[in-house]
Amino acid sequence: MRMTTADEDLALAAASGDGAAFALLLDRHYDRLFAFCFRLTGARAEAEDLTQDICAALPAKLASYQRRAKVTTWLYRVAVNAAHDRRRRRATYVKASAGWGDWEVNRTETAIEDAAKIDWLTTAMQSLNDDLRDTLALVLDDMTHAQAAKILGVSEGTISWRISEAKKRLKEFKEKEDVA
Repeated sequence: MRMTTADEDLALAAASGDGAAFALLLDRHYDRLFAFCFRLTGARAEAEDLTQDICAALPAKLASYQRRAKVTTWLYRVAVNAAHDRRRRRATYVKASAGWGDWEVNRTETAIEDAAKIDWLTTAMQSLNDDLRDTLALVLDDMTHAQAAKILGVSEGTISWRISEAKKRLKEFKEKEDVA
């Protein structure tokens, strides 16, 4: 029964308050969700926090799930939205704390240096703008261009352009790194 129940049926049951369905849905998708959040954030601790925030909000968000999309597609959209919200909150925090002087700047720089212990692709992806990074993270997670377009609310042509642009910028990043 466990593997024969469709994700969509589990989501609808979980939305109705079925805790076992919710647990099974999380069991099936937690690792993939965490990996995706890691690609969005580039830092393990940040990805853990983002994944936990999503999981905590998921019971309430499941009420809006409609069977028009696969659960995985819907879950990616939830993750992208949560990442965007987190980035906005962080930007607001950085802006508010800008006046705290050199101590805060030094502390922030030290934290960034500590977080820089990640692999080359994840580091390079951080140099991309949010749209390119989000698009590339989806496609790297085996999403088709059509699925990525649906999740991000853009056309497939836009996804293709973003992937092309991301590849070009990653190549430039690699060339600059090789010269240095």
